[in-house]
Amino acid sequence: MKTPIDRFRFRPYLRPAAGWGALRGVAHAWLDSRQPFKNLRAMLQTNQNGGFDCPGCAWGEAPEEGRIRFCENGAKAVNWEASGRGVDRAFFAENSLQELAAQDDYWLEYQGRLTEPMYYDGEVHHYKPIRWEQAFALIAAELNKLESPDQAAFYTSGRASNEAAFLYQLFARSFGTNNLPDCSNMCHEASGAALKASIGTGKGTVTYGDFDRAEAIFVIGQNPGTNHPRMLEPLSEAVARGAQVLVFNPLRERGLERFQAPQDPVQMLTDGEAPLNTGYFRPALGGDMAVIRGIAKFLFQWQDEAERNGEAGPLDLDFIREHSAGFEQYRAMVDGTTWDEIVAYSGLGEDELERAAHIYRRSNATIICWAMGITQHRHSVATIQEITNLQLLRGQIGRPGAGLCPVRGHSNVQGDRTMGIDDNPSAPFLDALEGRFGIPMPREAGVNVVKAIEAMLAGKIKVFIGLGGNFARATPDSVRTHHALRNCELTVQISTKLNRSHLVTGKRALILPCLGRTDIDMQVGGAQAVTVEDSFSMVHASSGQLKPLSSEMRSEPAIVAGMAQATLGKTPIPWLELVEDYTRIRELIADVIPGFKDFNRKLETPGGFYLQNAAGQRQWKTKNGKANFVSHPLPAPLPPEVLEKIGRVGAGSADLVLQTLRSHDQYNTTTYGLNDRYRGVSGNRRVLFVNREDIRRLGFADRQSVDIISLWNDEVERRVRGFTLIAFDIPKGQAAAYYPEANPLVPLESYGVGSFTPTSKYIAIRLEPSTLPERII
Repeated sequence: MKTPIDRFRFRPYLRPAAGWGALRGVAHAWLDSRQPFKNLRAMLQTNQNGGFDCPGCAWGEAPEEGRIRFCENGAKAVNWEASGRGVDRAFFAENSLQELAAQDDYWLEYQGRLTEPMYYDGEVHHYKPIRWEQAFALIAAELNKLESPDQAAFYTSGRASNEAAFLYQLFARSFGTNNLPDCSNMCHEASGAALKASIGTGKGTVTYGDFDRAEAIFVIGQNPGTNHPRMLEPLSEAVARGAQVLVFNPLRERGLERFQAPQDPVQMLTDGEAPLNTGYFRPALGGDMAVIRGIAKFLFQWQDEAERNGEAGPLDLDFIREHSAGFEQYRAMVDGTTWDEIVAYSGLGEDELERAAHIYRRSNATIICWAMGITQHRHSVATIQEITNLQLLRGQIGRPGAGLCPVRGHSNVQGDRTMGIDDNPSAPFLDALEGRFGIPMPREAGVNVVKAIEAMLAGKIKVFIGLGGNFARATPDSVRTHHALRNCELTVQISTKLNRSHLVTGKRALILPCLGRTDIDMQVGGAQAVTVEDSFSMVHASSGQLKPLSSEMRSEPAIVAGMAQATLGKTPIPWLELVEDYTRIRELIADVIPGFKDFNRKLETPGGFYLQNAAGQRQWKTKNGKANFVSHPLPAPLPPEVLEKIGRVGAGSADLVLQTLRSHDQYNTTTYGLNDRYRGVSGNRRVLFVNREDIRRLGFADRQSVDIISLWNDEVERRVRGFTLIAFDIPKGQAAAYYPEANPLVPLESYGVGSFTPTSKYIAIRLEPSTLPERII
């Protein structure tokens, strides 16, 4: 079976984000699904009351009724999942694991939906069919023979519903372990760690409606045009009504510059467009903390001037006195940071920082948004706490139109954490589980993603179960991660489509095909709805609209219950009875998790219900009961492990610093095509964006094929081969490449201080002429 083939081409994209280009992208995805008319009906039910939640991002919904509520990438996600193509026993009989491993990720997922459970026995190099009961029995036998429950890891993707996630963590903890690594460990873990210490909650404090009230919106380290396209409309509307929208991003991204609203007939018919920002700042990679420090330093200077003149300054001193702790220490830290340091680390001039500071000072309602351009750095926790410090200075938390907004990735990654998918759960949560179910819960912290990989490499984890996702491709240090998975006795993947993790197996492996968001979930009690939580803490129902491609697919809650029943029996938790009617699962959630009282009744409200955020109400659930200013020195540009490596090989410096990013034809590790419209790339993903002067400085030529080598202080060579250089509008000294193709360059040991989030946005690299044949362009 083949995939569409595109010729490689690079041509800068001159049109606005969304608009006609997005409509063409939607049409292509719709027609390529092999069931376009069924999918059109489904797409119109995306994010609607009574419909299903988009399987893409976690952006929230506008309150207006009667609007189309999907974006281009949401339509791609729907049509990609609701494919008419199927992968069955005949496919696996025809294709061995070695043959499949030779294909790229796009080819693998393009084959369609997994339609029946499959088993790899480690002897014959083909998956073969297995009955569900046999699969569950095999998992139970392998788990029950472990010497310790901590020899198993239960990984979760952010796609899992609240019902599936709650059952999954309950299964793992009833089994006896907190080994619950999840995809948030690799993206917004730093946000949770930073915010909990600063304001007492790991979630953002704003609602969707706050964007209508904001006087200023700062968008830092985020590319919404590709990753959260529905965010473009509120940004455009904010600019139109006179709000200031400031962007901080090293790359010039079309989804942060200009926007053509697909639902605006005037813009579409006149080929019009609207700006998405009122100021675009391009800091150094990893320089965002110094940017915020510079804004804070101006605020302190202006406060001193105002007080000398007997006037009110920009700081909200009443808020600081009543609600905060650590202000004096933070003031001393800022005073001790010189302008030379701030300018050098931020990559911005003092005049640019002053302009941003003036805008921040004049706004009485400021939202600061960020995503993985902030979180995937060594100093990510410190940067987010610096952002929080800035908001505390002016009392910009717990005020309409103001607050902190970590924009989450996958559609229920925030809900999964709410449901207890956490390797280090709180004591009150474990107490609540014990009180409700009458069984002891493990109290020792489990492993996160990085620690799970280390444990698998060391032979300490023998069974890996993945509830969704593509662990083999999403994780850092790919070669070592693959060794880790192959070191397991059994790997189990609960999946909708074929991906790399099905081919990087333990000694034995299972593929368990599950329903997706678009599929009708029919159980004993009838068609079921699941629930999800978006970035704004809104919880709402999701009901599939399409008949599943195969009767052998099972829902994620049903698969989890099947594994749990086979492993633990039905006492004291009647697993299989719970999945007959998901209202029973939600009743248990209501008994255990704060904010979910009357869960089933609350779901009757159109649009769902809001989980109250204590920090948004200026109630600080921190140890000292205050919002905390947390002080950190500005970080060194390169970690000591890299500096030591550079000194040891005598090279003097790295050639470039690399960040990984998504293409526009991609969501997480899922590749919908080989194109990146907004960056002008088509037909190829193995590209490296570099400043033209850097290409010349390093002795290469535009479109030359290179190998990329990352620098770290160990003896492991981390190299990816055959990447095509593209001269691009990127600051000198920086480079960018797509993930997961560049994930092999991220050392497993290179993670954020206090978060274990891989440093995928700051990788020191060198380039060499490619060891593969030159690409013909």
